[in-house]
Amino acid sequence: MTLNIFNTGYEAILSGVLAAFLAQVVKVFVHLIVRRKLNFKMLTTTGGMPSSHSAGVLALSTSIGLIDGFSSTAFAVALGFSIVIMYDAAGLRRAAGKTAATLNRLVKDIFEHSNEVKPYETLKELLGHTPFEVFCGALFGIVIALSIHLLLS
Repeated sequence: MTLNIFNTGYEAILSGVLAAFLAQVVKVFVHLIVRRKLNFKMLTTTGGMPSSHSAGVLALSTSIGLIDGFSSTAFAVALGFSIVIMYDAAGLRRAAGKTAATLNRLVKDIFEHSNEVKPYETLKELLGHTPFEVFCGALFGIVIALSIHLLLS
């Protein structure tokens, strides 16, 4: 018994999950090139280049378009969902990261100029993406979906 996933929902799921996973792997190599340090924590972090959220949702949307047609209701829903996710990654989550960075600097300054030494926990700053990181993730997702569709056909 063979499982044929071509032109099924399984193809769409595979495209989305694989694109998001591979984008996380690419982040490790981008970090290595830019910072000259191998950091496997990049496999599980949010933020960075490329956006795995964008890659995953655009791969899913592209697969749905290839399978059901780009004029289908399913594609319209998937694309709408993708736009919200990408807008959130570049907008709200990026703003939250900038706020965290400002708060971390403020708390550090307060404790450096205080006689009291209390341990404090820093907030995570790398939460969102630049518009370029979102764009690259989206492009990456489209390429992965097209590649999987061609490989399975």
